[in-house]
Amino acid sequence: MRSIRFWPDTNPVSDQAAYRQIPSVDFILRSDAGAMIVARHGREMTVGAIRQTLSTLRANPQDTIPDNDQIALVAGQLLDVQNLSPLRPVYNLTGTVLHTNLGRALLAEEAIAAATQAMRNPLALEYDLETGKRGERDTILRELLVSLTGAEDATVVNNNAAAVMLVLNTLAAGREAIISRGELIEIGGSFRMPDIMAQAGTRIVEVGTTNRTHPADYERAIGAQTGLLFKVHTSNYRVEGFHSEVMATALAQIARQHQVPFANDLGSGTLVDLSRWGLRQEPTVAEAVAEGADLVTFSGDKLLGGPQAGFIVGRRDLIAKLNRNPMKRALRLDKLRIAALEATLRLYQDPDRLAERLPTLRHLARPKPEIAALARDLRGAVAAAVGPTFEVTIADCDSQIGSGALPTDTIPSAGLVLRAADAKASGQHIIALAAAFRALPMPVIGRIAQNGFILDLRCLEDAAGFCANLAALKLP
Repeated sequence: MRSIRFWPDTNPVSDQAAYRQIPSVDFILRSDAGAMIVARHGREMTVGAIRQTLSTLRANPQDTIPDNDQIALVAGQLLDVQNLSPLRPVYNLTGTVLHTNLGRALLAEEAIAAATQAMRNPLALEYDLETGKRGERDTILRELLVSLTGAEDATVVNNNAAAVMLVLNTLAAGREAIISRGELIEIGGSFRMPDIMAQAGTRIVEVGTTNRTHPADYERAIGAQTGLLFKVHTSNYRVEGFHSEVMATALAQIARQHQVPFANDLGSGTLVDLSRWGLRQEPTVAEAVAEGADLVTFSGDKLLGGPQAGFIVGRRDLIAKLNRNPMKRALRLDKLRIAALEATLRLYQDPDRLAERLPTLRHLARPKPEIAALARDLRGAVAAAVGPTFEVTIADCDSQIGSGALPTDTIPSAGLVLRAADAKASGQHIIALAAAFRALPMPVIGRIAQNGFILDLRCLEDAAGFCANLAALKLP
């Protein structure tokens, strides 16, 4: 239980008298403040908190006795702390736009509105309004995905790892999946592609070496037990130097010659050419389809900027097989994510306004001069909040896309660096400072580097809220 400090009474009483004056739980409940807390937290929880508070008073009879409303307010504070959700909004000032630990993509307002409507109302999720009969939930997204990617058909599951597993289990369970040794990636959290393939029930056939794989390697490996050729986009690392890989167009040709399916996992995946906004080009889903892949898998909550999902687009006959797999039902999306995804995908039909309406792209495309101007505006407020113990300077930063997308690329940014004013101060001062920012009502998450606490402002849009939040900063 947290320590409780009561307001001092102007008429202190002796220990024995104070003990006798401690009110009952029922008296506290009948106070105005007690009634308010019951309305907010419910009677059962309020009774428990009041009992805790009164126990503290009884354990410390030398304390003066607050009135009933004050005791109720302290009990209410206990409940407020106990009911504080760990799933709290934070300011992402890490410099990583798609931060996996902070929930990746922020949804567009259109997606939020669509999900909210889905929460409030029954939906025609699996109901065909024309025929009055049962429909399919994938139909809601299928037309959009086909239009945006050029694929024959599409389906969707709850994330890209699930999409990969469904493809492998459907086409190569008990058979072989051929993959380059250099593409057996780990995609974060010790979640490795070989593990996904094994759980899908396929036998992995590795070809080539870590740094070089050739078309002949695939040719030699194909046999009667081959279920598919599998290519994985190495979106979360780069191999440089003496290196070669078999491009998707060549793999598609090999697959056609041997009449085996070819699946291309893009990982993050994007529906637009990112170079339009000054970012390095990543292969788009439409390009992967045009290169001849029979199936293409990609994520919804990374570069695409939507909620967590795994998309599979490609040949109509293969999509039909995936949808007949019993595993598909276990991996399906609920109505909230389908609604948010539909709204997100519709934004891509108007690419000229995409960066304005999609938070992920807006943050990635935000120009450095705009961020530097924000740093100048905020420097004074941050300096006032931390006081003379720390120096606050404006500095250049290097932002990252995050979530395995364009891992070697950084985006020029700007921010604030907080360093101890005393050059002899230990690194513990900065660690404690970062903890103080995390303890704010709306936690501020930065990063520790270069002997300081760095606040990269690329993703900060609510400057006024950020400054107001600083008023609660308590330095160590």
